[in-house]
Amino acid sequence: MCTAIVSVDPSSPVPVLLVGVRDEFVARPWEPPGPHWPGRPGLIGGRDLRAGGTWCAVDPDSPRASCVLNGRGRMAPENVRASRGELPLLVAAGGGPGDLDLPRFDPFHLIGAGPGAVRMWSWDGVELTERPLGPGLHLVVNRGLEGEGPETGDSEDSFMSERIAHFRPRLAAAARPEPGFGGAAAEAWGEWLPLVDGDGLPRNDKRALLPLLDLGGGRVWGTTSVSLVALARDGLRYDFSAAPGDPRAWSRVR
Repeated sequence: MCTAIVSVDPSSPVPVLLVGVRDEFVARPWEPPGPHWPGRPGLIGGRDLRAGGTWCAVDPDSPRASCVLNGRGRMAPENVRASRGELPLLVAAGGGPGDLDLPRFDPFHLIGAGPGAVRMWSWDGVELTERPLGPGLHLVVNRGLEGEGPETGDSEDSFMSERIAHFRPRLAAAARPEPGFGGAAAEAWGEWLPLVDGDGLPRNDKRALLPLLDLGGGRVWGTTSVSLVALARDGLRYDFSAAPGDPRAWSRVR
């Protein structure tokens, strides 16, 4: 149940803000953001140690950023399946998914952002769609932009709907940050930081942006990190938390 939040304001000194909330089994190993890919030396992101890719990548020199969420639809055949963690690296490096052998990928929603434009690609296992994310506030969940995709009747549907219903108006009412390249995360992200730190909701609440759910059998699923990226025309700022919900856990990556 990952979530991405995108704010686009072409008139702002910081035209694009990207929040990437990564949900995963908490036992799945990963490394914090760094330059982990020798073949893509300009890119920075957290590294999934099982598949080698990432959920959010940035190129500070471009500047560009990209994040990926699981989608819904037809899954790829297991014997040819490729990791969706390749996708943010591709887009942060200036590419796009259109030239890939997409049937090898499970469904996804992929966001590519620069200071001048933001695009979102969605793959359901059959069809790839592409759309611009224009001025305004956009929330993306596993059901797609604003949860517009079809419901499946499982418990995740209500979690996604209630998350959007709670956080969209609160984010819209908060002062939009204009993070600079100095200062701590609390100063840079202002009224948004308490919201992306969970807004005080219990992590098992259906509205939670930072869920943490015990699925039994030793399996725990929930938010394992949060990335905040601000894209200006002359660079980017990247803040990261590996302890979601703890306001003391934020560190400046770039």
